[in-house]
Amino acid sequence: MKPRSKSRPTKAASSLEHRLPVPQQVTISARTHQLRTSPLGGPVDRALAFVTYASRAVPLTAMLDGLPARISAVLEADVVSIYLAEGGGDGLVLRGNVGFDRQAQGTIRLRVGEGLTGQAVALRRPICAVRASGAEGFRRFDELDEDRFPVFLAVPIVGADNRVLGALVAQRAAGEFTPSDVVAATLMTAPIAHAVRRDALLDDLRDKPQRRTGGGTRKVMLPGRPLVPGRALGAVAALRRPAKDRPPGGVERSAQAEAKQIDASFDAVERAIRKLEARARAANLVGPHNDLSSFALMASDSRLRERAVELVRQGKGVPDALSTVAREVTRAALGAVGDPFLAERSRDIEDLCDAVLMLAAPDARAAVPSKALLVGEKLTLFDLLVTAKSQPVGLALAQRPSPRSEVFARLLGVPVIAGVESIFRWASPGDVALLDADHGLLIINPSRAEVSALRAWRKSHAEGEPAGAEAPPSMSEGWSSGPGLDWGDTEAGA
Repeated sequence: MKPRSKSRPTKAASSLEHRLPVPQQVTISARTHQLRTSPLGGPVDRALAFVTYASRAVPLTAMLDGLPARISAVLEADVVSIYLAEGGGDGLVLRGNVGFDRQAQGTIRLRVGEGLTGQAVALRRPICAVRASGAEGFRRFDELDEDRFPVFLAVPIVGADNRVLGALVAQRAAGEFTPSDVVAATLMTAPIAHAVRRDALLDDLRDKPQRRTGGGTRKVMLPGRPLVPGRALGAVAALRRPAKDRPPGGVERSAQAEAKQIDASFDAVERAIRKLEARARAANLVGPHNDLSSFALMASDSRLRERAVELVRQGKGVPDALSTVAREVTRAALGAVGDPFLAERSRDIEDLCDAVLMLAAPDARAAVPSKALLVGEKLTLFDLLVTAKSQPVGLALAQRPSPRSEVFARLLGVPVIAGVESIFRWASPGDVALLDADHGLLIINPSRAEVSALRAWRKSHAEGEPAGAEAPPSMSEGWSSGPGLDWGDTEAGA
């Protein structure tokens, strides 16, 4: 095996060297004992750049941003990925990367023992391959197009208790990894292991949660799956729905006035859905499972309106009338046993009736605080029509994403992650939380260092400074949010 004859800096390495000036390398001639200086940009300079960054007290999210490019420079690799073990330690998720598309972060997942990376973790030993796709057990991800970088190295990330916490993966287009490269890669996993242990990504590294009313100081980091990239900071608030059995109150209105209000509210909801439909088509988000035109047809269905108006004229209040309509539709759907389409349609109509109810008879208890970081089970049409008016800065969902929830998340226009397990065990209303939808992490009660890192990240992207990844579409921090609907003409009666 011939050693690599000359240095081959990657694009990421060149960019990194340009941004991070380091001292010139000084050597002493063996014959003359005179000092000599070598040009900047050599292997030692790239190693110093890594050590300088890794020795700083930066949070895990900042490590995931900054380390891959610096490791890439040291190893002269085209691609560097950081996989972290999560949950019970039997799954691996790509959380940091340079060389692949940003959307790979948080979405590429392996089981321990699956693929070359999973085998390295299971065996607790580095694995090298000159042509990874031809190796036994190789796991292909078509969206990564890894055939461009066949030379492969996976090194387990081992903690202080000899527990494997993840894996560091490096890939090249050509030139196999030498034993020295393997040793260097192994040594460079140390700061990652320290950050993972400190932030307790694995379930059994966390203490048992304690119930509280919010505003606690205990920091917890929960992993999820990115849906809409971006980062946000705000106070936690739960997604809410209007009460169906609230007592009568407010201004007394005649049955005729309430019937007119219901009709106007249906019109307002239909207009809002038409706007959402137009935005979805413009963004090419329309598909067989997420066509918003079906919601518009429900909003314009005269049978729903007429039944709600009929109940109001019989003496029922607006909340009771709309709740009755939703229950009748649900009973009809449950009567058709085994029909999933009707069951889903009944849930959609319930969402629609709740939105109409919030316009026709607003419920202050169902309103969420402005500029909050929302948490909930799933994202629904009601949230797009009503909750979005509070201009949330971000959203974390407990359920795994579906084709419909992905479309709704993109239409909401703020950073969103899904599949955050046990979110309601750890997050309470009023907690300050940092949502990192680039890497798929929710940090409850973040440290000052993590908040400072977020603000530095926002500033660097706003100034156009290269940071190893393109700027995401949404960077929210309490006072701002991603693009949302213009609600100026959607109020009932507008």
